[in-house]
Amino acid sequence: MKSFRFCVFCALLSALILWLLRYSESSTCAQSPAAPVSFINDVAPILKDYCFACHDAKKRSGKYEMTTFARLIAGGSNGETVSPGKPQESDLYDLMVTNEDRRMPPRKDGISAVPKEKAEIVRRWIEQGAKLDSGIDTKSDLVKELRVRWQPPASPTQYKFAMPVTALAFTPDGKELVAGGHHELTVWNVDSSKLTKRLRTRAERALAMLFHRDGSLIVAGSRPGQEGDIRVYNLQAAGKKEGEVIFLDGVSDPQVFRKQLLDSDDSILCLAISPDGNLLAAGGCDRTIRVWDVSAGARRAKLEQVIDNHADWVFALAFDATGERLLSCARDKTAKIWDLMNRESITTFPEHQNNVYGVAWSKDGKKAFSAGADHVLRQWEAVPQGKQLKVLGGHNEDILKLLSSPDRLLLATAGADKTVKIWEAETQKNTKTLSGLTDQVYSLALSPDGKLLAAGDYNGEVRIWNLADAKLVKGFNASPGIATISKK
Repeated sequence: MKSFRFCVFCALLSALILWLLRYSESSTCAQSPAAPVSFINDVAPILKDYCFACHDAKKRSGKYEMTTFARLIAGGSNGETVSPGKPQESDLYDLMVTNEDRRMPPRKDGISAVPKEKAEIVRRWIEQGAKLDSGIDTKSDLVKELRVRWQPPASPTQYKFAMPVTALAFTPDGKELVAGGHHELTVWNVDSSKLTKRLRTRAERALAMLFHRDGSLIVAGSRPGQEGDIRVYNLQAAGKKEGEVIFLDGVSDPQVFRKQLLDSDDSILCLAISPDGNLLAAGGCDRTIRVWDVSAGARRAKLEQVIDNHADWVFALAFDATGERLLSCARDKTAKIWDLMNRESITTFPEHQNNVYGVAWSKDGKKAFSAGADHVLRQWEAVPQGKQLKVLGGHNEDILKLLSSPDRLLLATAGADKTVKIWEAETQKNTKTLSGLTDQVYSLALSPDGKLLAAGDYNGEVRIWNLADAKLVKGFNASPGIATISKK
């Protein structure tokens, strides 16, 4: 009996000691100050994801702009939204967690509420005094501040899913083909279809690329909805070789990443270079066309013109033979011609009545071609009135790309119908249809000698054809680790 009582006593004593230890632990934790919350590293990313879309400098919903710290604290039409040290009296926090219809982001827009754990970060920041990190100006653009601090992830060694091939370019010697990947460019030997190089990029996607005559690779990149850039790379720089593949760091190696020409708030969608290699043009989601003088080399580019000639995203550009006129097309359903010498718009072609995705010039520069979401290729007078001359069918779905050969004798169109079509520019005859791709065709590239045409699709597939006889030369998937779906 005594032994039993002793055991019960021991058990009770042990439980009491354990309870006291836990109480002491929790009491200590409760008394210790919470870890400091960084505005720029912890809070600003939450605001960017859930608030900036309606409260940026353009929309200013409720007359409230949140993209600078000063304006965030100042509040909107209803006054201040942040009461330092008092989260329960701060609308910024209250509107995130309320169950009422006034919740932000608005329920009516079908946007998810700020997750509880993220709202808690905002609450703690306010509780700690709603302070801005030292070294940051209260008037600084928070989007740019976040962009500077963001670091791209490493590209996967082996892709789990195929990446759409949104840009292609043959190297100047025609021996290799560069394709856009996930935060990287991949380089493939044309003869063997083997991967030879992988160049890491800040951009998630490459949307356009071309080589300058100095050998530099100019790439328009994007993190959709967040940033866009134009960067100059040196593909011939020394890299780290692993097996048969050379890895190049286009993010931090100055021998690879040679120059940044543009840093934008959204995607840059297209590039064009004049026939003499002296001018470079770019357009994108900000509706603006920019033109640089690159006569002294891509690294010495000088911005010459900023053109606001479209009301929506600019999808494609093309210089005429003289380099004095620039053809463009956009989501505003028009194709336009800009006189670079006189800096004025001279022609607008409105007949597509839908998105226009590609443009090209005739050999004599008197006519222009455009194609888009209406499934047709249109020919029209470049001057003076933009009169429509011909409507050419052939594709069953949207025409996503239009490419002209350097001599302007041939045109190539790529469609959402998985085909590429070749046209004689002078006669406007569809002479060949190239098949073998397995999904919508997003990119086209012509070899420097004009003999090979490459195309890339949504499934990551790349096909290379001989233009003379339309025969398939090579086929492979440009996502490392993904097997080719078909070669026929």
